[in-house]
Amino acid sequence: MNQAITIDGVTKRFGRNAVLNDVSLEVPTGVVFALLGENGAGKSTLIRGMLGYHAFDHGKVSVCGVNPAADPLSVRRLVGYVSDAPGLYEWMTVAQTGWYAAGFYPPGFLRAYDTLTADFQLPQSAKIRDLSKGMRAKVALSLAMAFDPQLLILDEPTSGLDPLVRRSFLESMIDRAAAGQTVFLSSHQINEVERVADWVAILHHGKLQVVASLDELKESVTHLSFSVRDSLLALPPSVDQLEFISQSLRGRSYSILARGCTPAVLEALRHDENLFDIKAVRPSLEELYIGYMAPPADTPPSAYSRESLHYRPRRDATATQESAERH
Repeated sequence: MNQAITIDGVTKRFGRNAVLNDVSLEVPTGVVFALLGENGAGKSTLIRGMLGYHAFDHGKVSVCGVNPAADPLSVRRLVGYVSDAPGLYEWMTVAQTGWYAAGFYPPGFLRAYDTLTADFQLPQSAKIRDLSKGMRAKVALSLAMAFDPQLLILDEPTSGLDPLVRRSFLESMIDRAAAGQTVFLSSHQINEVERVADWVAILHHGKLQVVASLDELKESVTHLSFSVRDSLLALPPSVDQLEFISQSLRGRSYSILARGCTPAVLEALRHDENLFDIKAVRPSLEELYIGYMAPPADTPPSAYSRESLHYRPRRDATATQESAERH
């Protein structure tokens, strides 16, 4: 499979602060790829480096086959980009903005821009300074999509959009991917991203926690919950077969997000007389996100768990992606 974006071992520091720490991922062509992470996780820093706005301290990047550090202008000619704070000329009208930008693009740009702004119901004669945040976002999106780029890179693209427009926009990204184009977006709208994303990556404190196809990720992870009758008894040995992502304990009730919850493991748990109310379901993207954001520290030992129901080392994010591609 061809890759629209390849990032290999990228690190970026600002002073002593490592904003990105050895990040590696690949984005296949023709997919909607969602980058998730908290504010300050390094999402915007990664995106701006992909476009050549700053250099990374270590690592290699290829965007549409071009090295952005060596030839940033070529990358920007191929990519439609919307930042989280788009820069627009305040004194221009919506129509003038499209007319001005059309001078940098092939014929057909202005016609496509006019169609997009009409679809967004933007007033052509309104000045940018008089537009709301959501309307400015619509102008920026229209500019990014009007030249039909191979790759769309969107940093919080739906911020400020009303729910109906946000949903319509995100669903339109599926159509672009179906036509062979690639969409790379960062977003906090996890529930809405879940409906449109083919692949997801979770970035936490500058480190990549996981990168995989969404279907493979949800199929390989189980949200397991159960309660114990006697908290002094150890948990059954089958628990040791789980590869923990996160866990929590409230009273006598366990909630676990883990890989490796096979039918055999579940059967063993159900035959343990000390366990009851056992449930195993596929997690939502939001549950996966919260699980991978949990602190990767060992749980303190306790008398009522098998070796403290400890965390297992999470698989390397790149290995997870390779596993997904094999499936």
